[in-house]
Amino acid sequence: MSRAPRRAGAARAGGGGGPAPRAADPAAVPLQGLAPVLGPQTRLVVLGSFPSVASLQAQQYYAHPRNHFWPILSALWGLDLPRLPYAERLAVVRERGLGIWDVYARCRREGSLDSAIEDAELNDLPGLRQHAPGLRALAHNGGESARSMPITRGLGLPVHRLPSTSPANASWSFERKLAAWREVFDLYSLT
Repeated sequence: MSRAPRRAGAARAGGGGGPAPRAADPAAVPLQGLAPVLGPQTRLVVLGSFPSVASLQAQQYYAHPRNHFWPILSALWGLDLPRLPYAERLAVVRERGLGIWDVYARCRREGSLDSAIEDAELNDLPGLRQHAPGLRALAHNGGESARSMPITRGLGLPVHRLPSTSPANASWSFERKLAAWREVFDLYSLT
């Protein structure tokens, strides 16, 4: 799933006729996503779209402090996951049977908004079952990730669409997101 390339810079106001000189365009550099968090006990994989700027800088899934991913898991499991070191959070996730990955392996993007993703390359979603033999279902975290549902449905597993945990999804309250996530997690005995 690729998007159209970004348009060239607009002509400068005040004459000159050529494109305005541009600083190095952050979207010109391809960004590389994070490795999957999977294990032999993984029953459900939550698929995001692509890591935010904060996540890429920290090399951690859902690192933005206002993202609801870790607080939702904390509420579901009765643990204070945000206070744990990242490696310990991942150990808990694996022990509980949850996997984490993104639909895009790499892309170009300025900022963190999904709407800015360009030239996206998919991860090896069909290969998920090889890395998580106990996989029972997939859940897309938000709309951009859900655009890949035709591919994930091809795995022959149940596929769910969850409300995005991103701070950009302000139309859903934390409580409403939590209820939707709980419903899916309950189906696979992850609560």
